[in-house]
Order: sequence, then C-alpha cells, then structure tokens
Amino acid sequence: MILETERLRLRPWQESDAEDCFRYASDERVGPRAGWKVHKSIEDSLSIIRNILMVEETYAIVLKETGHVIGSISLHKNDLAEKEDEMELGFWLGVEHWGKGLMQEAAIEVIRHAFIDLQLNRIWCAYYDGNLQSKRLQEKLGFTYQWTNESVPVTQMNEVRIGHVNLMTKEDWLKMQV
Repeated sequence: MILETERLRLRPWQESDAEDCFRYASDERVGPRAGWKVHKSIEDSLSIIRNILMVEETYAIVLKETGHVIGSISLHKNDLAEKEDEMELGFWLGVEHWGKGLMQEAAIEVIRHAFIDLQLNRIWCAYYDGNLQSKRLQEKLGFTYQWTNESVPVTQMNEVRIGHVNLMTKEDWLKMQV
C-alpha cells in the first residue's frame, strides 16, 4: 500500500533504498535514540531493509520533491499491542529533515490509515528517556501518557533504559478530527 501526503509518499521499503537508508541510519543521532545500532555500511542497511523493514505496515518515507527515502514509519505488533485491534507506531527520520514537520505529516497519515483503513481501536507509542523530540511529537499528535517503565531492555544496544509509554484511542482521534 502507498499512502500520500502533501510532501511525502509512504511506500513499502525496497532493496534499492539501501543507499538512502544508510545515509541517515549511519548518523549517531538517529538509531541509538530509537534503540538500534548505527549502520556501518550500505550492506548493513540492505540487510536491515531485507530482514526488518520489508514487512507489512512499514513504510519508507519518501520526500516527493527529491524521490529519496528520508526515514521510516511503521505500525507493528509487540508487547504493548497485544490485542488484534491495536498496534504500536514507530518512526525515525534523517537528521537534516528534523524540525520541518515531516514526521508529524507522515504520522498523521499513518494514524488515519490505522483507524480508518485498518479499523484499529488503539495505537501505542513509546520513547526512551531523553528523546525529547519523540516525546514532543507524540504530544503534538495527541497521544496521552500511560506509564513509565524504569528498566526496559534495549537488546540491540546491550542496555537498560527508562521508557515512557503513550496511547491514542480511536475515540480520542475522532474527537480531534472535529
């Protein structure tokens, strides 16, 4: 499935996206904040695309103006999203595109897709302590704080972090659409 916004095309990841992925995922300010290691080569990025990103409801964020991939956004099942009618929203964006409202634009469309097309009733979203950009974006989108977990294992980084969990219900989202 391909989703569109004014400035973005959200589409499935392709192997040909490896160079664009590496360009942004090799920056130490991107992956570690989200709990994954910096990509060390285009081959690393290609492997991540093949084994992690090329799954249903995971989208490459393509800037229409350039046609290049600048980040990723996904809906996925995990320990937060245990029921059939709920998923977790995850995202990352290349540093040079921060502060332009692009991730908010992508997330608004994916949330619409989740509640309308997929008929979900709840979307979870979380961030690690210190990731203030993710926290602010979740607040702007309308997610509400649920709890803090003082010891979240971050296996890819061999760490334990503090994690904050937020939730948006379909009912809350519908109220914001008026």
